[in-house]
Amino acid sequence: EFSFPHRPQKGTGEAALLWSPLTLQRTVNTLHNPRYAGTYAFGRRSCHRGPDGRIQQRWVAREDWRVLIPDAHPGYITWEQHLEFAEVLQANARPRDRLCGSPAREGSALLQGLVLCGVCGSVMTMTYDQLKDRRNPRYLCHGLDKKSPGSRCQSIRGAMLDVAVGELVVQAVSPMALEASLEVQRELSTRIEQADKLRHRQVERAQFEAELARRRFLCVDPENRLVAHELEADSNGALRALAKAREDYERQRKIDEIELTEEAVARIQGLATDFPRLWNEPTTPARERKRMIRLIIEDVTLTKGPEGVAAQIRFRGGATRTLMVPHPPPAWAERQITPEVLQLIDQLLDDHTNVETAKILNERGLRSGAGKSFDGKRIASLISRYALRSRFERLRARGLLTAQELAARLNCSHQTLSRRRLHGVLPVASYCVNHNGRYLFDPPREPRTTGEAV
Repeated sequence: EFSFPHRPQKGTGEAALLWSPLTLQRTVNTLHNPRYAGTYAFGRRSCHRGPDGRIQQRWVAREDWRVLIPDAHPGYITWEQHLEFAEVLQANARPRDRLCGSPAREGSALLQGLVLCGVCGSVMTMTYDQLKDRRNPRYLCHGLDKKSPGSRCQSIRGAMLDVAVGELVVQAVSPMALEASLEVQRELSTRIEQADKLRHRQVERAQFEAELARRRFLCVDPENRLVAHELEADSNGALRALAKAREDYERQRKIDEIELTEEAVARIQGLATDFPRLWNEPTTPARERKRMIRLIIEDVTLTKGPEGVAAQIRFRGGATRTLMVPHPPPAWAERQITPEVLQLIDQLLDDHTNVETAKILNERGLRSGAGKSFDGKRIASLISRYALRSRFERLRARGLLTAQELAARLNCSHQTLSRRRLHGVLPVASYCVNHNGRYLFDPPREPRTTGEAV
């Protein structure tokens, strides 16, 4: 088989492609010039003199070459490989003004190379936005660059769009859809058989007329040269018409050879289970998903509106489908904490400090809107952002006293109160407000009055 030239990389011992200008030029010639496939060709380019007197050249289509002799001499590759390479190069050549099958690449953009702008009709390019730890595709249209350079016609985020189109593709390969396709295929096969019978009758009619013309020519008197010459011309014309009818019949018959065997039907029906499983498999590369979607979808036209993005999908068979995909939430909305976690924080603050609340949330495997673990500062920030009551406010609402207030009640200093708390000899319970040494205390019992029941 044909392989590109390579040599080991210095210092590593591994084979690597090191393209020199000469090697690159030889490779390009191998892919484009039929001489390297052992084929002699003449007339690949045509020359004509322009209005300015200069000679201009242009490439000519392969079917219009003046001379084409395959296997004229030994080649590096076969003629079939050369034609295959030419088809791949033609498919990969994607001009900006039209849409054609570009090769699938490794990026996560599912519709790469298939998107058209619904405003100006231009081919939309793509880029990636870095959000959190992933890269999200974005489809861009530069159709207004000709009028005002640097301006964009449309800019559409593609994450939700790719998910919606992927779900539609999986639904299109459902058992009911495949069965309907098989029914249409059987109906087409029946009509093709009827058309084949009609074309075969035309061949039989041409054969009858050719035979009739031959008999007339054989029955003519050779002495009557004028009549014999006329009948001979009629016979030759009938034979040419018969040959053309047979050639057209055989060519159309090869085109219409789409019979479905039982094995093929079973294989198609198996797609109903194999395709969704393969599509949803996490280990399936993005490039393979792109290749699969190119077998089903021809192109997608996007139009951005106030409510969302209207995606008009055109399938390979000509059927169309329109999806309305809502706009994705802004970046700041995706970083918001969920209401369930916020409610749990509100409940935990009744009996725990900020640090203890963060520890409990981390032990339960919960994360913030940005996907990070909790700590005391993050809990305090959430309390301020969502106007939650702090631990201090909750304890004060229950009637607890500060250290200064309790010291005034007990007629002692603040330092004495702190030493008694550390030694555990306070007559009241203490509650930690935060881990900076701030505490609140239960109010002391009032002294009993004379005559109070024990």
